Amino acid sequence: MKLLLLEDDPILSETLQLFLSKEGYDVDCALSIEEAEALTFNHTYDLYLLDINLPEGNGIDLLKSLRYADDVTPTIFITALTDMNSMAEGFKLGAIDYIKKPFDPQELLIRIAAKFASSTLSYKHLEYDPQSQIIRFNGEIVDLGNVQFKIFEKLLCQCGSVITKEELYECLDHISDTALRVAITKIKQKLDIDIKNIRGKGYILEKL
Repeated sequence: MKLLLLEDDPILSETLQLFLSKEGYDVDCALSIEEAEALTFNHTYDLYLLDINLPEGNGIDLLKSLRYADDVTPTIFITALTDMNSMAEGFKLGAIDYIKKPFDPQELLIRIAAKFASSTLSYKHLEYDPQSQIIRFNGEIVDLGNVQFKIFEKLLCQCGSVITKEELYECLDHISDTALRVAITKIKQKLDIDIKNIRGKGYILEKL
């Protein structure tokens, strides 16, 4: 797995690079946002490790610019900040975790391993992480209502199988055929997927 580490403290950067390299990771280090941008332009990474507080800016602004360029690489922020607004903005951009300074490098290793142990489900232009319950549409996080989310998750996790109406009724707040049809219609519109109604049986999200 190839990682990009953005950390302006050269001692911490070198320490983390050596530690992660010993664990089998291929780590490129950047000491500035400019250097990180150049590396992302020339290389493809499996994970970004981005410091938030930097002399010339912050890691959140860097991730924002990468997302605008359709870069959906998973990101873990390294930060001494406890600002909830910054954390919320980071997650909105698709960050998968935060680790707060100071930390034991072993903790970072555990967090990386844990995040990539979960199996992300892909379907057309969608990605769904069951662990974080985040849905991404063309790299952008999509917010479904509670009912729509439950139906979508059930259909995706059992992709290729017909889900009976009775099973889908369990996802509804108020059970009715109309409520189920409306919810499924909204899911289809928001996610641009084809959910088929199998008459007398239920609904199916067909395998690609």
